[in-house]
Amino acid sequence: MKIKNKVKTRHWQICWVLFGLIALSLTHCKHDELPQEIGYDPSKPVTVSDFYPKAGSVGNNLVIYGENFGNDLSKIKVMIGGKPAKVVGVKNNAIYCIIPEKAYAGDIKVSVLGGNNEELAHGASKEPLSYTRKLLVSTFLGKYYQVPTNFEEKEGPFNDCGGFKGILWLTFDPKNYNHLYFSADVNSCRLIDFEKQYVSYFRTDLDRVSILNWRMDGNQDMIVSHNHSSDTKNGNYLFTRESNFVQKKAIEVYARGVNGTIVHPQNGELYYSRFRAGDIRRYDFNTKEDKLVFSNPYSAVAVYMVMHPSGDYAYLVEFEKHFIMRTDYDRDKKTFKTPYTICGAAGTAGYADGIGTNARLNNPVQGVFVKNPAYETAGGDQYDFYFCDKANHAVRILTPQGRVSTFAGRGNNGTSGYADGDLRTEARFNNPQAIAYDDVKKCFYIGDTGNWLIRKIAKEE
Repeated sequence: MKIKNKVKTRHWQICWVLFGLIALSLTHCKHDELPQEIGYDPSKPVTVSDFYPKAGSVGNNLVIYGENFGNDLSKIKVMIGGKPAKVVGVKNNAIYCIIPEKAYAGDIKVSVLGGNNEELAHGASKEPLSYTRKLLVSTFLGKYYQVPTNFEEKEGPFNDCGGFKGILWLTFDPKNYNHLYFSADVNSCRLIDFEKQYVSYFRTDLDRVSILNWRMDGNQDMIVSHNHSSDTKNGNYLFTRESNFVQKKAIEVYARGVNGTIVHPQNGELYYSRFRAGDIRRYDFNTKEDKLVFSNPYSAVAVYMVMHPSGDYAYLVEFEKHFIMRTDYDRDKKTFKTPYTICGAAGTAGYADGIGTNARLNNPVQGVFVKNPAYETAGGDQYDFYFCDKANHAVRILTPQGRVSTFAGRGNNGTSGYADGDLRTEARFNNPQAIAYDDVKKCFYIGDTGNWLIRKIAKEE
């Protein structure tokens, strides 16, 4: 029995030795097959043979293929369209980098640097990258104050006009798109003059200005709403164009707590909301008649209103209740019908993209209708609704079908802040309330209330 056990033991020892030799030989084979790390060879040229993808925008990843790049990340320089690209990795025949901003020309150049960062050799691509201009958030106007006590309010040129507190409502002069006005509740109203590149005060002599709007006929005078707390004061005023919006006259109807106004684009009547009464009323400029249209589901809430360009319907933005309603226009009776919910859940604040009542909003404020070319062939409503979702620090999109998505803001971690850049991954807002769209320049202006700035969303210029 002992002899048999010894034979068995020796047999397994021989097996383990054989297994070890086989494993060792396989390991050597694998090492022989692995590519060796090759450094830059000054006796050989640096060449760029290809890159992928062929098209891209700022922030996209790009792989450049070629020869003799070396393996030292600190000694590689990549220029795309004349702009330095961030290099994140390099092997001898491949460079991994990030497409820089404004690399419009798209030409790709790879340089190998020496000890003093002097260029030792370079190679260039035969074809350029097809650079796509990307929508980005930038700071258009105002000074960002890291220390709030340093805040300064003043008139001045675009590069020296201080900050803007309380921005509530942005509106272009319909007869002069070089003039963009904004209201700011208890703070100063302003005129932004693009032609003169100058910001000046728009003086109303009203202590709380909520909404700025426009008549659609005649001189297209400005309508300024006064958000006061008296039952014996006028709530809306006309600032006449012929006086260069200096002289005002009251619309002779008492109205308390006006937070929203719209004017029908074809028939011209004025609709306004009242905070305490919780209703929407209709004023006819021709007959001077003022009457109730419908009651809002809630009283003592701010209801902002935005008219669809067609005049077929309007949105009622329920600020404190975190949802948006739609009211359709009756062209025979020339008035609006009882509204119904289009998105959000009444009384439930939150953040969620989704359809209809599955979406969640948090203090929505101003919105603007923007034509979507993708809808042209489908027929029907061709406008998306972009609106400021204040407490979510974002700009959201509402489609005609009631789908809500996030257009810009919230960054990667969903918080407020101040940062320019990519719409979703980088840009941050702080309680944005106001928004306007320039259909000629194809860009948005955002009243970034918490940062005291006017931000801009546009393709790279």
